[in-house]
Amino acid sequence: MRYDVQAIEKKWQAYWEKHPQALAAEPNSRKKFYCLDMFPYPSGAGLHIGHWRSYVLSDIYTRVKWLEGYNILHPMGYDAFGLPAENAAIKEGIHPRVSTERNIANFRRQLHEVGALFDWSKEINTTDPDYYKWTQWIFIQMFKAGLAYEANLPINWCPSCLTGLANEEVVNGGCERCGTQVEQKNIRQWALKITSYADKLLEGLDRLDWSDKVKTMQKNWIGKSEGARITFSALDRAGNKVELPIFTTRPDTIFGVSYVAIAPDHELVDRLVTAERRDAVTEYCTQARVEAERQLEIQKDAPRGANLRSVEEKEKTGVFTGTYVTNPANHEKVPLYVADYVLKDYGTGIVMAVPAHDERDFAFAVRYDLPRLKVVLGGEGGVDSNGNLSQPYTGTGLLVNSGAFDGLDAQTTGKAAIIDALAKKGLAEPVTTYKLRDWIFSRQRYWGEPIPLIHCAQCGIVPVPDNQLPVTLPDVERYEPTGTGESPLAGIPDWVNTTCPTCGGAAKRETNTMPQWAGSCWYFLRYPNPHLKESAWSKEDMAYWLPVDLYVGGIEHAILHLLYARFYVKVLFDLGHIPFDEPFTRLYNQGMVLKYSEKSGLVEKMSKSKGNVVNPDDITKEYGSDILRMYIMFMGPPDLDCEWQNSGLDGIKRFTNRFWDCMTAENRIATRDADLAVQKRVHKFVRDFTTRMDSFKPNTAIASMMELLNDLIASNAVLSRDLAEMIIAPFSIFAPHMASELAEVVLKSELSACTWPTYDPALAADDEVTYAIQINGKTRGTLVARKGAAQDDVVPEANTIVAKWLASGTIIKVVFVQDRMVNFVIKPV
Repeated sequence: MRYDVQAIEKKWQAYWEKHPQALAAEPNSRKKFYCLDMFPYPSGAGLHIGHWRSYVLSDIYTRVKWLEGYNILHPMGYDAFGLPAENAAIKEGIHPRVSTERNIANFRRQLHEVGALFDWSKEINTTDPDYYKWTQWIFIQMFKAGLAYEANLPINWCPSCLTGLANEEVVNGGCERCGTQVEQKNIRQWALKITSYADKLLEGLDRLDWSDKVKTMQKNWIGKSEGARITFSALDRAGNKVELPIFTTRPDTIFGVSYVAIAPDHELVDRLVTAERRDAVTEYCTQARVEAERQLEIQKDAPRGANLRSVEEKEKTGVFTGTYVTNPANHEKVPLYVADYVLKDYGTGIVMAVPAHDERDFAFAVRYDLPRLKVVLGGEGGVDSNGNLSQPYTGTGLLVNSGAFDGLDAQTTGKAAIIDALAKKGLAEPVTTYKLRDWIFSRQRYWGEPIPLIHCAQCGIVPVPDNQLPVTLPDVERYEPTGTGESPLAGIPDWVNTTCPTCGGAAKRETNTMPQWAGSCWYFLRYPNPHLKESAWSKEDMAYWLPVDLYVGGIEHAILHLLYARFYVKVLFDLGHIPFDEPFTRLYNQGMVLKYSEKSGLVEKMSKSKGNVVNPDDITKEYGSDILRMYIMFMGPPDLDCEWQNSGLDGIKRFTNRFWDCMTAENRIATRDADLAVQKRVHKFVRDFTTRMDSFKPNTAIASMMELLNDLIASNAVLSRDLAEMIIAPFSIFAPHMASELAEVVLKSELSACTWPTYDPALAADDEVTYAIQINGKTRGTLVARKGAAQDDVVPEANTIVAKWLASGTIIKVVFVQDRMVNFVIKPV
């Protein structure tokens, strides 16, 4: 029976549309499995191969749980608000609503071809007023809780997108969306106090089954540093005392300070430079500004996501101001340098430099011949005649050369004692700092959720009442950004002018809109019941379905989306709206699919400009969905990047055709029990397949299926119906169309009636083992023998295999380790 790919896949896709599989049932006593994909932004380009890799990966694990009898929730939706959709619409000259609806229709068509167990009754669109009503409601809860505030803030302004950007949306100094170099601009903004949740966001990471890489990225972005603010001092040109507050995470090393460095654009530079050094310092600060501008140009031209340190390693330079700073710990005076590696906006813009225990300070001290006094024991570096270390030691240990604090542990008792001693003099205080900044939440654009606030001259800023939500976007002909710092909504008087819900007087609506992230921060809470009218979600759904069991998506969302979603959930938990404080129990980030670009001659991320895009529609037309699904999982470990090779599709096609021919061969399925050898082979396959899937190695699970097929064909094995199901069910998670047809043709059943196979450990046990055969401890060969075989049965055969090496001596001893090794100890002739 010939397998007609296109006809059979169309047959089953049509059947599944009429008879949906794996629809989520109401909360009940069954175990649940909530598998979530990072829902796509519906671009005009449609689904790409990267989408397929993610959606197939989530689907194969959903299908395992489905066949195990779990209550499944595997939904799909569209993250359709925001800059990408609006910019694309402007480029096309159409309304973003029109392009969004068109793109969603195309995505939906393509998603059906994936053959995934999506529950289409749960579909979500963030631009649907019935959805963003609750996005607005969540914002109001934050506003009432004091977590949303209005301020004139210096923000990252994209001169191309004409809107403000959060810090997280700036990549290498450029707009995350268009790459244009951002500018600093003061604009009226709404911000969310995500900084209030810095510690909770850090603590929660320890409870999550996420990769260390993602956890580290989030920890670094939050950037918690515990240390002290210590007050150094100096005299200005007029002889007046100037306090220099310095934040440091290593107050224990204060006795090793050999210079202090200040940022070139710090406001105290002009006051502290001596008259004799003014010209040199002024020239250096000018050069530093020019160099900073040059670095911005390098960032502008660098590939997005590039590590700029690899583009140009910045050399540590500085200039002496002529002024000396007093160290409050030992009252010694050390030189004050202006150094361009110190940033005005980081810490206090002034640093205490300890060359012996910091690599950056060490390089600077070597360049300018400054002392490098060791104050913490440890490291392998030698000491020169002046007591300077030959290399820095950044670890911890006991304090030395630190006066009364000698002998104390640097990072525990020593650190605390030094801070305490200086604090008693009013010269230090313990401080915790964070790199995280509050989230700039408003956008000066049209295509986004209106912020549901009203400005009243009498009552101030008032939230829109719940019964007046959603505040819908008005239909407009002109929606292009103004560039003035105001949203295009500000130019629609009929929409802006309203009445205050508190006093009934004349008032105006907030005209900024929310960022794209607003809708994706909570969509997973809406999926269990997206048509609920009276609330955003039900308590029953939250208690049963959430948190998400498996979340699959790209590593590029490791900071932006995941951090924001976790923040939302923690706020909603604290406000008593949900019973959990982390949204995603397990996270799996799939790698990118790369392809060779003839333009660059490199294997790169797919891009139209590079001419290396693979269109999934073209693949499915030629090979069908099952082959694409299987190939994209077979290419390599799913968490690593992989290179696309069209030739690999043909190999998978040959395998699936052989699999079909094998399973549908005449007399392949018998009514009697299969031979014991066949039973053992299938049970071993199930053991290996399951183990590899549990280890998130679907590529090797497919390999185990290929090995099984070869053995079945070679032995012309006859299967019982139960054994056939034990093979077809695992095959179905990769190739659901063919497996559904096989279930109908071979099993006379439906795939939904199949169950996930379990193996009998006794049948799956290995009957054979491989012995290492050694001569005087050196391996010279191997031997496959029956497990548990006696020494008398194994040694003679091993002797034959290594006979040529044994001929060079006399056997004086045989070491036999059952099921593992035979070692012949010989004495040379």
